Amino acid sequence: MGLQALFFYMFAFVAVASAFMVISSRNPVYSVLFLILTFVNAAGLFLLTGAEFLAMILLVVYVGAVAVLFLFVVMMLDIDFSELRSGAVRYAPMGALIGLILAAELIIVLGGSVFAPELAATAAMPIPPLTERTNTAALGDVLYTHYVFYFQVAGLVLLVAMMGAIVLTLRHRTNVKRQNISQQVARTPATAVDVVKVKPGQGI
Repeated sequence: MGLQALFFYMFAFVAVASAFMVISSRNPVYSVLFLILTFVNAAGLFLLTGAEFLAMILLVVYVGAVAVLFLFVVMMLDIDFSELRSGAVRYAPMGALIGLILAAELIIVLGGSVFAPELAATAAMPIPPLTERTNTAALGDVLYTHYVFYFQVAGLVLLVAMMGAIVLTLRHRTNVKRQNISQQVARTPATAVDVVKVKPGQGI
């Protein structure tokens, strides 16, 4: 057994075991920590296959943002998880249906590559071998040349969604002084200066 095969079995075993612990742990904090471990081992598997871009994206996006956000929400919010688990049986049929659909899609993709290996040669822009160009550089060339318009549109859609989420969840408290830029810009000398006539011998 070579060193690469040894690392593959190690990463695969830890990933499967930690994924099982995600759904079997009673403590939600432990579930999130096992989820992070699953992502790290999946990134190791991507590195073994030469997809270093996917490995770094998995670590930066999912481990660095999504999983940490899950952990923050679980630890900071007072969520009654026993009440959430009580309704899990009701949604079990829908979850099983979605799982079967995903399994069928994976079987179709893997079966297509096994029964028709010549389909890979029909790709419009195949990724060059690692000896000629790295995976990340080849993806960057394709993304920022042929699909740059769609990439920018996706960024704008995400920006609008983020702004909408901020606007919908923003709540102004009455006991906090806030700066209103529009009112400051729209001020006139008549509204900016308040002339008070003080009678002789009296203060303001």
